[in-house]
Amino acid sequence: MTGTWINVAAILVGGTLGALLGQRVPERMRAIVTHGVALVVFLVGIDMALESSNVILLLASILFGGMAGEWMQLDRRLNQLGGGVEQSLHNIPALTSGHFIQGFVTATVLFCVGPMAILGSIQDGLTGDMTLLGIKSVLDGFSAVALSSALGIGVAFSAAPVLLVQGTFSLGASLFEAILTDAMITELTAVGGLLMIAISLTMLEIKTIKVANFLPALLLAPLFVGLLGLLAG
Repeated sequence: MTGTWINVAAILVGGTLGALLGQRVPERMRAIVTHGVALVVFLVGIDMALESSNVILLLASILFGGMAGEWMQLDRRLNQLGGGVEQSLHNIPALTSGHFIQGFVTATVLFCVGPMAILGSIQDGLTGDMTLLGIKSVLDGFSAVALSSALGIGVAFSAAPVLLVQGTFSLGASLFEAILTDAMITELTAVGGLLMIAISLTMLEIKTIKVANFLPALLLAPLFVGLLGLLAG
């Protein structure tokens, strides 16, 4: 899990540094930084989403995943988690200034849905090769600086969910490698791309989307690919 620990450290350092810098930057400058990051996230999301080789499967994953997430109220629970952390730190104004919950939720989804988070963690767990997670750590570190300068220290606290998600994939690497095929990873990546587009639309204040409610789609995409393979066979 060395790569995951480095990734977590990068988010913590980047999130903290950005929050400290953000307090010294005018609101209009923080807004332009947020919009700049959102545009890049939008572009990356489109690139990932276009990797899908089966749009119907992608649609089914998003629809059923969204309904499952809405039923489980994942967005509300994630916001409650962020609110709980913020409340526990309410006596330290420096840690709760800015849009704490928005920063926590946005960064959590952004740093967890990409293919590098999954593939890098599996690779690190199986062989100790942390190349992918090393690259992801650099990208996440810079993204954390930009995000937290606009949204506050909540971004840094997203390191905890990242540790949980990537740690799970690293510790169960042999199992996940045996289960996930290239086709499954392709569709999982495409779903992650759509979620990144949704994040960018929220950051750009075009449309507020409960992105966390769509997280089950990341599980359903490879499951649907497997079922489709069984039916075709």
